[in-house]
Amino acid sequence: MIGSQKFGKSKYALLGNKKKCSEQKSWTSTLYRAGDILFATWVGLICAVPPCYMQTDFQRPAEAAELKLAQAIAPISPRAVNPLTLDLTDDLLESDRQNLLQAIDHSIQYIRTPSAAKRYPIAGISQDLMERSLVRFRRLVQVSRTAKDLQQAVNREFDLYKSVGRDGTGSVQFTGYYEALYKASRTRTDEFKYPLYSLPPDFAQWQSPHPTRAMLEGSKQMAGLEIAWLSDRFQAFLVHVQGSARFELPDGNLLTVGYAGKTDQPYRSVGAELVRDGKMRLEDVTLQTLIEYFKKNPQDLIKYLNRNPSFVFFRETNGKPATGSLGAPVIAERSIATDKKIFPSGGIALIRTEIPFENPTIGKLELRQVQRFALDQDTGGAIRGAGRVDIFMGTGDRAKQRAGLIKGEGELYYLVLKK
Repeated sequence: MIGSQKFGKSKYALLGNKKKCSEQKSWTSTLYRAGDILFATWVGLICAVPPCYMQTDFQRPAEAAELKLAQAIAPISPRAVNPLTLDLTDDLLESDRQNLLQAIDHSIQYIRTPSAAKRYPIAGISQDLMERSLVRFRRLVQVSRTAKDLQQAVNREFDLYKSVGRDGTGSVQFTGYYEALYKASRTRTDEFKYPLYSLPPDFAQWQSPHPTRAMLEGSKQMAGLEIAWLSDRFQAFLVHVQGSARFELPDGNLLTVGYAGKTDQPYRSVGAELVRDGKMRLEDVTLQTLIEYFKKNPQDLIKYLNRNPSFVFFRETNGKPATGSLGAPVIAERSIATDKKIFPSGGIALIRTEIPFENPTIGKLELRQVQRFALDQDTGGAIRGAGRVDIFMGTGDRAKQRAGLIKGEGELYYLVLKK
């Protein structure tokens, strides 16, 4: 669900659902309840996220009269946002230009595929327009000497859309995710006894609703589909959450797996269930506290994992880097995951939020405000609605630590070349 701001114009609008709102409020107040916002914390996947009761399209900029006809929720006053002074500088450009270009290249490769053709147009944004936007943006990133130069070029040539966020005020919940690095085995042993499964060959013929996690885990139906065995049941669950992983095998070789599909059962968060049962406080829930809880209370592990009926299947990726839902590699701090029903696949985004950096003086991670361009190249079972964004933070333990600390508010924008 996205609002729009058009540079160089005098009217801007916050766009919402095509069903008319029964009460008109100012754009800064609550306009729509996009879902019951229960919880949001570590990676946005372990804990709860808002169900998307209301789906809307990515809509193009429109003048006030057009918005009225389109039953827009409320216009943004020109006094509220002056696009000529809106800061769009990329805080990472000077040191990370090549990674940004690589992420753009991945989106360009995707947008030219038949798969992209099936996802577009998205309410006026055609596949061709998105491709031209990516190609032109890539050129501007190449030739701009500084982040300020890039900002000025973007101001001249692109329209800017702003996500209305989780309640219509533009507030977006940001979290982080990563590619895990674990030890594993291709065969079951006394140490490695918790499996990940490949996609069943007859999966397309499964009747809906699909079996739940409790029905599938360790069942005869899944026998012979084991792709890897892990030493820790909760680690195996985290791979389901992340969608990909790298494994060091006993012989020293590397096994990499990626997302192959999932059941049609809904995602339910483990962290939220613990909070609901009074086992933990919301403010205390992090990846580390969840790991510690289940180490101290192993009798609770299966019960809470099975409360999430959703189940993920994997495929071997033959050493390829972490890959998003578009089939393209994801780049640390340059790729994001969003709800692909309402946001443009492969699109150019600008994110504003806090992410952790190491303070060399004290040797600890501290949150800092960032603003940078990213490419929308992934999604997740728990990433639903206009108020959720997941930032890919890389591979391994350090990425895991940084991802686990991202759970703040921010803003999400999209760039589309002016027509």
